Amino acid sequence: MLDGMALALGAATGSFLNVAIYRLPRGESVVAPRSHCTKCERVIPWYDNIPVLSWILLRGRCRGCGEPFSIRYPIVEALTGVILLGLSLQLGWSIGLAFAFYFACSLLVVTYIDLEHRIIPDRVTLPGIVVALGLALVSAWYAPPELRWHQLQQWAIGMLVGGGILWLVAWGYALATGREGMGGGDIKLLAMIGAFLGWQGVLLSLLLASFIGSIIGVGIMLVRGGDTKLAIPFGPFLALGAMVSLLWGDEIVRWYLSTIL
Repeated sequence: MLDGMALALGAATGSFLNVAIYRLPRGESVVAPRSHCTKCERVIPWYDNIPVLSWILLRGRCRGCGEPFSIRYPIVEALTGVILLGLSLQLGWSIGLAFAFYFACSLLVVTYIDLEHRIIPDRVTLPGIVVALGLALVSAWYAPPELRWHQLQQWAIGMLVGGGILWLVAWGYALATGREGMGGGDIKLLAMIGAFLGWQGVLLSLLLASFIGSIIGVGIMLVRGGDTKLAIPFGPFLALGAMVSLLWGDEIVRWYLSTIL
């Protein structure tokens, strides 16, 4: 029952994430107006807005004008449901799950927006840093007295290390090449990742993102005939690295320490 509830609640949240993915880059409110067809402006009724199922029954088209809806909608809804299910199985139903799910949803929104628009909205990353501070305060409240200050230190150090690393990389790249290689959105994204995961999570997320991004980037450049000026958004790789760190970071670090060292 709890697993089914996690899938349903996650898919419903994914429906809201689709609204955010579409509206945030356009500077629109994610609250109003109600979901509607962007062609005929018909308000989508609740029975046409059931996550995943409605898209399948309507064959991915508006009931009013037949305008096709992006395949992104059911994918995001299904993926969000799977994410909540996976997190609930790992963390249990706790306040920690709520913070982890918020973080994962933020990463999902960032991924799709950066892929489509090459931007990472401050309206996602800056509130995320504040929410991570809330997590640190809650953790400090339940921690033994001698560890309470440590929780806040982890939040601050993680945020500063995350933002600082990419700022130095961007500054060094611009100095060496004379062109911008990384935007401020990536810097704020990694600062948010550090605020949630701590400096250790920042390093692991950045390592994974760089490794995966390098492989994909080299592959794309080879296909395009060695175009080294091709702009590839780094945000989705950071988000993927952060999700892996969130779910399996401790296991990866333990494996590295026991196997490599």
